[in-house]
Amino acid sequence: MRIIKNLLLFLSTLALASSALAVGTHLKGEKPLSIAQGAKVDLAEFTVTGSVTVFAFTSEYCAPCRENDDLLYRLHRTHPKIAVVKVDINRAEVHKIDWASPVAEQYGIHTLPYFMVSGPDGKKIAEGDAAKALVERWIAESP
Repeated sequence: MRIIKNLLLFLSTLALASSALAVGTHLKGEKPLSIAQGAKVDLAEFTVTGSVTVFAFTSEYCAPCRENDDLLYRLHRTHPKIAVVKVDINRAEVHKIDWASPVAEQYGIHTLPYFMVSGPDGKKIAEGDAAKALVERWIAESP
């Protein structure tokens, strides 16, 4: 009987985990999600259901990116319908901005910080300078 209960608990946990990874089903957490670590990634898999999702491409070796960290955290925390997802372009073994990483090449990232914004429906609404302007406006409006 105990084995069956443990098996059922495992299966229900597995079902919850797999549904959380489905496209467009992420929920906004307390802190911005950090993804990629240099690897290719499908951003659509990380859009937050019912929210505008700001994808902030960053590197720990980028001074302006580090300066934005607190501002992006505040934006994520204070705007209920805006979620921030940090896309780290660096692979662990590269100790400078990793312009040649798979994710940087995948999205043509040549400048940092770089932003892409998806609407609540998951469709891209802005990228590059236009997305940066939106993010800066939302940050300025943050309490």
